[in-house]
Amino acid sequence: MDIKEKVGQRIRELRRQLELSQEALANKAEVDRTYMTDVENGRRNISIEILEKIIAALEVSFAEFFDAKSFKK
Repeated sequence: MDIKEKVGQRIRELRRQLELSQEALANKAEVDRTYMTDVENGRRNISIEILEKIIAALEVSFAEFFDAKSFKK
């Protein structure tokens, strides 16, 4: 699994914990819904600026976001 897939999975996991739809998260992060779908499916190489918006919309810090099993070897 590459980093894009890991990031997408983590976003999906946190989004579901907040019980948000992809559309609701996309609106909150100010990105397009179809873009959010591609990110969650690991099809986008997102910029750090967009990742920052998404993480803020998920109401977690960068440390919390990356503190998941999938990011640890």
